[in-house]
Amino acid sequence: YSLYARTRLGYLFYQRQVKKARERYPHGHSVPQPYCFPGVKILPIPVLSNNYSYLVIDTGSSQAAVIDPSDPLAVQAAIEEEGVMLEAIFCTHKHWDHSGGNEALCQKHSSCRVYGSTLDAIPRLTNPLTDREKVTVGCLTFEALATPGHTVGHMVYVLDGGPFGSPPCLFSGDLLFLAGCGEPFEGSPETMLASLDVAVSLGEDTLLWPGHEYALECLTFASLLELDNSALEQKLQWAVQQRQEKRSTCPSTLGEEQTYNPFLRTHRPELQEALGLWQAGGEDTDAFRARVLKEVRRRKDLYQAT
Repeated sequence: YSLYARTRLGYLFYQRQVKKARERYPHGHSVPQPYCFPGVKILPIPVLSNNYSYLVIDTGSSQAAVIDPSDPLAVQAAIEEEGVMLEAIFCTHKHWDHSGGNEALCQKHSSCRVYGSTLDAIPRLTNPLTDREKVTVGCLTFEALATPGHTVGHMVYVLDGGPFGSPPCLFSGDLLFLAGCGEPFEGSPETMLASLDVAVSLGEDTLLWPGHEYALECLTFASLLELDNSALEQKLQWAVQQRQEKRSTCPSTLGEEQTYNPFLRTHRPELQEALGLWQAGGEDTDAFRARVLKEVRRRKDLYQAT
């Protein structure tokens, strides 16, 4: 992990990933499905083997922001096809598969600003952000939320949907996936739990736009934990159909996620019992939930290794 995240070798590995993905998926790993509200358009851009970048457009002014531009060629192609001006790059964290396109896009768009946390080594960072800070791009307002755990400086970005008559939109990077969450490479279970709680606090109608297409894998794993979860079974069947057609599974909603995502269900007795965990007398509730989260992560890691 340290070699990938902190050295030149990581960047070289990322470049190799990009090259292979372009050859294997010349049109992207999934069929992009634009999401439109009056005045705003969200375009998922499938990049690498399972990543998503997102082009968010103020359709009134044709100003746009991109979240996590992994492959600059794919992002630039979307910018040109949409005929928009790239004003901002929002990076959730430093990992190359989320920030690797910053340099090339900044060279192409000289006035573009790069936003992110100073706690992560974000390439070409021009505008450091702090927790709860807001940024405006055209009529779009994004709020940055500090969500450490996956990396120490991980941030998510929330698009205010109010002006467009839409729900809030959460661009979650590697904090939260459909039915899953990112590895806590640089944080404890307690830190990750607190960050997940920040996401949940945004409200059930919030649309979730994750950094990866992991739905099928995550739902399959979750179904092994909760055998009698009907919402989970229905979502899994839906995801199987979507992926057979190479269609994207995003967005979901935070309300949906709380019915089947085990990383957001640490408070649920049915999951706790399925894991064989019980709260000890005098144990703090959040400490117990962190213990549940740690066990879910342990089992997920074992599942991925098989």
